Amino acid sequence: MFTDPIADMLTRLRNGMAARHERVRMPASRLKHTIADVLKLEGYVSEVQVDPDDGPSDVLTVVLKYANDKSPVIEGMRRVSRPGKRIYVRAAEIPRVRSGLGISVLSTSRGIMSDRQARRAGVGGELLCEVW
Repeated sequence: MFTDPIADMLTRLRNGMAARHERVRMPASRLKHTIADVLKLEGYVSEVQVDPDDGPSDVLTVVLKYANDKSPVIEGMRRVSRPGKRIYVRAAEIPRVRSGLGISVLSTSRGIMSDRQARRAGVGGELLCEVW
């Protein structure tokens, strides 16, 4: 049982890229799947799929993306809102990550979305993580 499944997901992705793995597997949840879909939409990962497993839960498989020189596309990621300290932002207060070169992932009333989508929709929410 994890106290922070999103931080666990980000750590697994970070470790997988550091070890130059092709794919990373983790316990699946709807929240993790949606965050991975946002990363795919923004071009940070190649593919996201949920595989059935023999155990109690399914397995989320994320295929990592690398540049031509074998360096990972994701340079860094940071968990912003944590279970002990939630961070909420309004639409006008959504921070720009690395002057617009990165993205923030937000949990809004309209679902999980990137900072660009949230600004366009005019909604704020919980600032889950930043990826650059």
